Amino acid sequence: MTEKKLIAIDLDGTALNSDSKLSKKTIQSLKRVSEKGHFVSIVTGRPYRLAIDFYRELSLTTPMVNFNGGLIVLPEKDWAGERQAQIERELVFEILARKHEYDLNFIAAENKDHFYVDNFHYMEPTFFGAATFSEENLLTPMNMRIKPNSMLVSASSEENKHSVASELRKDYGDLLDVNPWGGPNPILELVPKGIHKAHGVSEIADFLQIKKENIFAFGDELNDLQMIIEAGCGIAMKNANEEVKAVADDITRFTNDEDGLADYLENELGF
Repeated sequence: MTEKKLIAIDLDGTALNSDSKLSKKTIQSLKRVSEKGHFVSIVTGRPYRLAIDFYRELSLTTPMVNFNGGLIVLPEKDWAGERQAQIERELVFEILARKHEYDLNFIAAENKDHFYVDNFHYMEPTFFGAATFSEENLLTPMNMRIKPNSMLVSASSEENKHSVASELRKDYGDLLDVNPWGGPNPILELVPKGIHKAHGVSEIADFLQIKKENIFAFGDELNDLQMIIEAGCGIAMKNANEEVKAVADDITRFTNDEDGLADYLENELGF
């Protein structure tokens, strides 16, 4: 009997095309994996509210990882295995007080259900998965009573994104991991120290009783690096960051805009 496999998929740059959509071929391939008795799990840096529609589109029933490992949840179910890592509120507001020192455009904090941002000038509400902003979304001590899973900060330009990351690591590296985003926006994600996607994949594999050698992880960016390294087989997309390709066990023949994930599942893994 074939042992069950776990297919852990990043979204942006991997399962999604450049229009942030799942192609028909990708949907069919991933559903075929599930129909054959294996497991597909979304492992993303996106918050829950910006990933749940893709989860439903794929008809998944597995746990999902959000915030790069900051939240592990079984969507739309009460699950004893739900896990979340949180940033202390005081730390959020300390960084907010130093916003101009770091030359930041905005600072945001998020958890599964809520987001807060210190101003509404730089990003559209759709960036946070909302139709509009409201006063309740302002990042103030009165509004944000929760401990967030993740923070986003925007450097003033792409040119100084990495220098801002270095400064934040110097000041808060014992408490937070600072990860630059890929793509056009000079954004850094801040998560609790030691939290990454590989942690979430390991939790899901334990829950599903999947051996490490049967974990196949697909990704493209630096936030996928540890997941690619620790999986039984880590696969980088053709369009992946060169550092990710360097540690991957294999690389897809095609990019995310060419159904590279679906092609690999069908032609290399036989799904």
